[in-house]
Amino acid sequence: MVYRLVVTPEQIIEDQITLDGRQLHYLLRVLRLGNGDRFIVMDGTGNSWLSEIREQSAQIIESIEVKTELPVSLTLITALPKGNGYEQIIRCCTELGVSNFMPVISDRTLPKPSLSKVQRWRKIVTEAAEQSERQIVPHIYEPTKFMAALNQDIANQDTANQDKYICVARGDISTLWSALQPLPDKTPSEIVIATGCEGGWTDKEVDQAIAVGFQPVSLGNRILRAITAPIVVSSIVTAVIETKNSK
Repeated sequence: MVYRLVVTPEQIIEDQITLDGRQLHYLLRVLRLGNGDRFIVMDGTGNSWLSEIREQSAQIIESIEVKTELPVSLTLITALPKGNGYEQIIRCCTELGVSNFMPVISDRTLPKPSLSKVQRWRKIVTEAAEQSERQIVPHIYEPTKFMAALNQDIANQDTANQDKYICVARGDISTLWSALQPLPDKTPSEIVIATGCEGGWTDKEVDQAIAVGFQPVSLGNRILRAITAPIVVSSIVTAVIETKNSK
């Protein structure tokens, strides 16, 4: 097994990688690697290198090509659930291929996250990206109000290159699975999907999303927990895209 480690681009100078104290502890103490042992370095933006430990740093041996990313960018707009539920969401959904996370505060959201929470979330997605052999580390946006998120560039691009969905719990509407069936014949550059917190979206929030191009979709006949819905969404998108691209 070859271990993976995410570093910042600034840590790479020519073929030398400067390792910080946390990274050295992980490699030397946790993994018990030593001089001459090899591991894979990722810069979190799509580049990977086979590297070798040299004392307190590492030497790049060669560039390697890894193909683990979805052919489209998947962004999740998620109304923050109670407790530490968002940590479970970002960990699982990073493994499933999500590119961007937009935590939002909806009308029914209870938690008001602190800066330390956001820093912890970013650490979690980095670890999940290493574990799942991702090429990129997903980006986590600063938490914002739901309406503000709808107006951000990532959720307000040219609809010809972007498909946008909002998941609702009730109503006679098509499922996300059905809505994605034209893929990859009509593959957008990005898919954006919004899921609500406990109690779901309000009618006003759904109307606001529809007004900026979001299509309401269902995740099935059962009511899912706020933590479960984003994981189901990511699984459905991954299954549809990777199945059709393998044919």
